[in-house]
Amino acid sequence: MLYAIISEDVPNSLQQRLAARPDHLARLEGLRDEGRLVLAGPHPAVDSLSPGEAGFSGSLVVAEFDDQASAQAWADADPYILAGVYARVVVKPFIKALP
Repeated sequence: MLYAIISEDVPNSLQQRLAARPDHLARLEGLRDEGRLVLAGPHPAVDSLSPGEAGFSGSLVVAEFDDQASAQAWADADPYILAGVYARVVVKPFIKALP
C-alpha cells in the first residue's frame, strides 16, 4: 500500500537540512530504484522554487510499504530526524486516485 510521510521542519534548520541532504536523498533513491517511490520533495518556506535562506517548512514522501509500521520505521530512520531537521513526522495510508 502507499503511505504519505508528511514532515514538518524545526524553524531555522536549513543548515542541518543541507548537511544531511546527501544521506536523505540516498534513502529516497533506494526507494526509487526498488520501484516504490511515487514522489518526494520539500515544501519551500516561501512561494519560490529557490527559497534561499528562507529554507523549507517540511517534506512530503509518497511511497509503497508493506504496512504502516514499515512506513513508520522507514520514516523514523530518516537522516533529517537524526540531524534535528524534522520537528514532527506523520505517516498516513494514501490512495492514489489521479492521475
